[in-house]
Amino acid sequence: MRKNIFKKKAVAVLLGFSVVAGLFTGCGKESNAKEEDKVIKVGAAPTPHAEILNVIKDKLKDKGYTLEIVEYNDYVLPNNALENGELDANYFQHQPYLDDFNSENKTHIVSAASVHFEPFGIYAGKTKSLDDLKDGATVAVPNDTTNEARALLLLEAQGLIKLKEGAGITATVIDIVENPHNLEIKELEAAQVARAVSDVDIAAINGNYAIEAGYKVSDALAVEAADSLAATTYANIVAVKEGTQDSDKTKALVDAILSDEVKDYINNTYDGAVLPVF
Repeated sequence: MRKNIFKKKAVAVLLGFSVVAGLFTGCGKESNAKEEDKVIKVGAAPTPHAEILNVIKDKLKDKGYTLEIVEYNDYVLPNNALENGELDANYFQHQPYLDDFNSENKTHIVSAASVHFEPFGIYAGKTKSLDDLKDGATVAVPNDTTNEARALLLLEAQGLIKLKEGAGITATVIDIVENPHNLEIKELEAAQVARAVSDVDIAAINGNYAIEAGYKVSDALAVEAADSLAATTYANIVAVKEGTQDSDKTKALVDAILSDEVKDYINNTYDGAVLPVF
């Protein structure tokens, strides 16, 4: 009997420890979950996006959030990471690119806010002036649908080519109906265009990659006009997974980035290469 009583007490004590341990483990999980819920993880291109996000770290800290910035050097991984739940948001793209990405990849990403516009520019490579372009000159442009259209529209605005009527922001090289200089259009991944400048006559470069490569708007042979189709279409956005637009994290992030501090930072830092749209 005594042995049985002893065994019962021992089991009871062990069960008690298990329950207490379980409670502490549960508390630990809950605490970790709460801590993670206060971290806003945002994917961004290094320039200017990550730089702009760094401006709002303290602002978000005051609201109880830690901003974690994950830098990407391409236009695919940050959307995949957002769709897969690895990120809370990303900031690197414009709406036409996102629409095209969603359509091609069956992703569910939406815009939470429009932040800035980066004028697309044509930069000199082997040829230092648009007037000096020779017959058969090579022109590097991005190869993704929306940015290629943007490059072609800028070339058209300079009278270098003519596009099919109505091609607009979906234009591709097959929409070129007049090419008086017989320009050879070299399609490259957007991040590679700035690196290929020395190998081509001229290059049409995305604003963020131009900045990264050390170019200034004043270096460009031509840039998009402030009243161009591009200026009203290609504002860079903070993107989130569909269904999270009204989450506390998204609201805090958007409030912080659409602030006077960010507007002043953009205007004082990028010499016209980045323009706030809010």
